[in-house]
Amino acid sequence: MAQQAYMTETDDGRQGPRTPASRLRRLLHRLGALRGDRGIWRRGWVVAVCALLLALLMLAHAHVPNAVGNLGSLLETFLPWLGVFVPVLLVLALVRRSATALIATVLPVVVWLNLFGGLLSDKNASGGDLTVATHNVNAENPDPSGTAREVAAAGADVLALEELKASEVPAYRAALSETYDHHAVVGTVGLWSKYPLSDVRSVDIRLGWQRAMRATVDAPAGRVAVYVAHLPSVRVKLEAGFTARQRDKSADALGEAIAGEPLDNVVLLGDLNGTMNDRSLKAVTSQMRSTQGAVGSGFGFSWPASFPMARIDQILVRGAEPESSWTLPPTASDHLPIAARLKVADTAE
Repeated sequence: MAQQAYMTETDDGRQGPRTPASRLRRLLHRLGALRGDRGIWRRGWVVAVCALLLALLMLAHAHVPNAVGNLGSLLETFLPWLGVFVPVLLVLALVRRSATALIATVLPVVVWLNLFGGLLSDKNASGGDLTVATHNVNAENPDPSGTAREVAAAGADVLALEELKASEVPAYRAALSETYDHHAVVGTVGLWSKYPLSDVRSVDIRLGWQRAMRATVDAPAGRVAVYVAHLPSVRVKLEAGFTARQRDKSADALGEAIAGEPLDNVVLLGDLNGTMNDRSLKAVTSQMRSTQGAVGSGFGFSWPASFPMARIDQILVRGAEPESSWTLPPTASDHLPIAARLKVADTAE
């Protein structure tokens, strides 16, 4: 019986051992049968059409209109996830034994790799002279002090916090006081720094309350204008679609403020409630680089912390050169903190 488990029937009906050569003959025999199957090109047209439509949707995402429910922005927020449909189409093509469907499935693979393939490699370097981090701590955070200590342990020179509840600000100040000698809080956002802060002021993002600020960090390598922002939240509603009008207006206002910044080294830290693919944030993203996109490893999704699906927390730079970018371990917040290492040029104002 033990010997029989390693035996198989040969083509002439005799028992023989399973060898690589016999397996190859069987595979060639099956492929030959498929070549004789005229339906291999006729089956699977539905799968092929779906593959072509998926490729077209990814390729022309910028042309999906925002006029109805901001569908374009909604699509762009979760654009990388369209890639999960490719394996499904591939399996269907194999089940249908359709050469037409298999060939068509190659197209969305090529388009997805063209859009996001560059994010799959690890581009982190070891250089840089300024480490920055940002974290939406969640106004309902049950452990503000613990969250502050966990983020501070990452070793950032400059730390931005968003969604600060007024009653919890003293807890964050106390927990961070040993690490950071300088800090400023404006409305619901704050900035903690190991280096002196100056020219601290609120940034009007047309909300009616303070959710953005600007400060100059006098880092050893040079002066850096640091912006901290928490753009309005977006919602997906059945009756209204992807509601993001207020966020888009605030993004335009933030973009105007950054465009007028006189310092050469500019860093934006915060929760933008949108990804770099979202066209509605172009007032900001068109003039700054994402550290994750430039030197990160992977997509760096930051929200929701329990199952990250999108990178809506951002570190963007202008002038300063990103060297590395990464996502930090989860805290008690519903967002993941993120960090980056920058090389700051010592330039004149």
